[in-house]
Amino acid sequence: MRHDFTEHEPKRFQPPSIFAWVVLIIFLSFFIQGISSADISFVRLVNGSQNLGQFFASAMPPSTSRLDVIAISMLETLNMAIVGVTFGVLFSLPVALLCARNTSPHVLIRVVMINVVATLRTIPDLIWALIFVVAVGLGPLAGILAIIMDTIGFCARFFAERIEEINPKPGTALKAAGASRFSVIVGAVLPECFPSFVATSLYSVEKAVRSAVVLGLVGAGGIGVELTSAMNLFRYKEAFTIILVILIVVILVEQVSKAVRSRIM
Repeated sequence: MRHDFTEHEPKRFQPPSIFAWVVLIIFLSFFIQGISSADISFVRLVNGSQNLGQFFASAMPPSTSRLDVIAISMLETLNMAIVGVTFGVLFSLPVALLCARNTSPHVLIRVVMINVVATLRTIPDLIWALIFVVAVGLGPLAGILAIIMDTIGFCARFFAERIEEINPKPGTALKAAGASRFSVIVGAVLPECFPSFVATSLYSVEKAVRSAVVLGLVGAGGIGVELTSAMNLFRYKEAFTIILVILIVVILVEQVSKAVRSRIM
């Protein structure tokens, strides 16, 4: 008995298109230029390894003389992240509804909001921090506002994509029963998307905690201010203590976030 295996044959390798060759050439050009401009050499790498070893030798053992101040600054960083993400998620929800194809009231509004979200996502959180430090001054408020902008750009995109993936049948049934647009969103859209929204929000918290550390380097409050001061004053033992505290807190936040996601997904 003869079997025809033509339908199960693997696809043959197709030669790259002109567009693929152009993209590859551009990528290689930037890669080679980046390698050359970085001035990478064996001598620099060896010297860098020695300097790194000297830093760790100078930083050991970690200093606990200002552990109370470091703990307060770390708590301020956590507060910045949680407050910023909370407001960012709350603002992201209506923005996502305006961006999603199946919930936006008009195509023009959808296009405008998509571009607004893209703009928020394109600007790094460090730039937002610099802008808000100029606007509201040094301190946690600038960091919170920066995290809000960054969270909207991150969450609104994923919220909108999830809204567009929902099953349309429950919403159609509610519309047939005479429900308003708001009732359809509350009764059909949000319940189906809720687990995904929570998971994305938890990822945002993890992201914001790490971002809040960096935002402090430009004066936006938190543990980053203490780390900058310690490094600038060559207090390497204190700086290493701060790094360890940041590492422990970030790992704990990630583990808590993972545990919560495993229960809702």
